Amino acid sequence: MFDKKAVFFCSSCSGIDEKYNRAAREAVRAACSKGYGVVSGGSFRGTMNVVADTATECGAPNIGVLPRFMTGLQHPRLSQLIWTDTMSERKEKMREGTSLAVALPGGIGTMDELFETLTLAKLGQYAGKVVALDIDGFYEPVKAILNHFLEKGMVDEHTLTLIAFPKTVEEFAGII
Repeated sequence: MFDKKAVFFCSSCSGIDEKYNRAAREAVRAACSKGYGVVSGGSFRGTMNVVADTATECGAPNIGVLPRFMTGLQHPRLSQLIWTDTMSERKEKMREGTSLAVALPGGIGTMDELFETLTLAKLGQYAGKVVALDIDGFYEPVKAILNHFLEKGMVDEHTLTLIAFPKTVEEFAGII
C-alpha cells in the first residue's frame, strides 16, 4: 500500500499555534491515504512528534533521520531510525528515495530544508514535488521573497513553477 515516500520538514518547537499541528496531522493523513510512507526529522519534539505519531497511527512506514549529536531526541515509535554525522547529511538522507517534499510551517531549519530542496529541484537533482503548506498565510513572506528574486532577475519563472503553496490540506491532497 505504501509504495512511495514523502519527506516532511517541520518545526521542532513546542508551544506553536495548534492550527499548525492540526494541519500537520491532516497533511500526513492525506499523504498516507495516497500511499506515501513518511520520512521526518525523527524527533519527539514539536511538529516532528505530530508527524511521527500520525504516520504511526496511519500504519505507514515512519522513518526518522537524526544526526548523532541529537541522540536522546529520537521519537520512540519510528519504524526506522537513520543516524547521520551532520545536518547536511541528514537533509540528504531525508530526501533520499522520496517523490514528495512537504514543508509544514516551521522555523529556520525548515526554511533551510525547503530552500535546499527547491534549489536541487531547479538543478535537476530532486525530481519530486516540492510543496510548502501555506496554512493561514504562513508562507506568504517566502512567496514574496521569491517574487522579489524574480523581479530582480535572480530566479527565472520556471523556478517558481517548481514549488506549490497550497493554502489548505484539501488543496494539498489534490496536488499530491
